[in-house]
Amino acid sequence: MSLDNYDTFYVGANVLAVRDGKLLLGKRRNVFGDGTWALPGGHLESGESMVAAAARELEEETGLTADSYEFVSLVNNPRKERGKHYIQLGFRAEGIKGEPELREPDRCYEWKWFDLDNLPQPIFSGHDKLIKLLKDKEAYFSDSE
Repeated sequence: MSLDNYDTFYVGANVLAVRDGKLLLGKRRNVFGDGTWALPGGHLESGESMVAAAARELEEETGLTADSYEFVSLVNNPRKERGKHYIQLGFRAEGIKGEPELREPDRCYEWKWFDLDNLPQPIFSGHDKLIKLLKDKEAYFSDSE
């Protein structure tokens, strides 16, 4: 490998929005993983802080805002099925304000709150690990080890 040739990695900033013991999930539509349940989130944009990305994605997708975001987990998620390597970051939203709205109906069927001990299936690749890490109070998982 030459010094100028680097692999590309994608970074997902995801929000673990928990209110009254329930986690907010959206059912993906017309995108990779259609029909799976996922956290609010999306790609980190160039020059953007990770917390700003999480806050932006939560508001863009659901209309919700939060007082603060706490980093809780990282998942190393090489997606063999798509040939793309993702680093998924999980931020827990604190002081969530509002009720979820369907802001991107072309990309999401619906938003629903689910009891952390009774989540729907299937959950989107990588997000399933972020949720498990939250529940287990752990910070890191790698699919490649």
